[in-house]
Amino acid sequence: MRSFTYERATDAQAAVAAVSRTGAKFISGGTNLLDLMKLDIEKPSHLVDISRLPLREIEELPDGGLRIGAQAANSDVAADDRVRTRYPVLAEALVAGASGQLRNKASTGGNLLQRTRCPYFYDTAAGCNKRDPGTGCSAIGGFNRIHAVLGASDSCIATHPSDMAVAMTVLEAEVERLDADGSVRRVGVADFYRLPGDTPHIETVLGPGEMITSVVL
Repeated sequence: MRSFTYERATDAQAAVAAVSRTGAKFISGGTNLLDLMKLDIEKPSHLVDISRLPLREIEELPDGGLRIGAQAANSDVAADDRVRTRYPVLAEALVAGASGQLRNKASTGGNLLQRTRCPYFYDTAAGCNKRDPGTGCSAIGGFNRIHAVLGASDSCIATHPSDMAVAMTVLEAEVERLDADGSVRRVGVADFYRLPGDTPHIETVLGPGEMITSVVL
């Protein structure tokens, strides 16, 4: 594991400013990022901790919907009576998708931002355009029974691991994101993810320094 510097963000705008530096990444629960850092796949030089930002609330909206803060733990979302009553597919997906320990630590925003991956992504001896652009895709000619059939390309056939993202796509949820100039924008979960094309290492429409602040149902 490589050396890195660390800071704890004090507010959302400060977090966006801090992560704009070269080599910086957000960290919240760390359930995906820390594993990838230990494997020398992710190599951030600076981590911006956003886990203590006031983005944990699940708020009622005037139209009867819910705004789920990006830092809300997966276990809290799955256990919320409003989610279980109005959006049972989301609660079921969260409970089915991970162990209790992971659900307690994983955040809503972090769940959406898991790296799209396959076993070859973890194997640093294999070619992987997602891990190392231009090195090829070992999965295409390898063991790939659980890989993508639709939306794949000649560069990548990996699938996204988030059960929660599938449920939110069905529910036509929207992702709210904050950018460096303080603007908040929304995008549907279905449009949040990019198809691999020739650039499978670019997985979402998030711009440099942008941060997910909530998901709206």
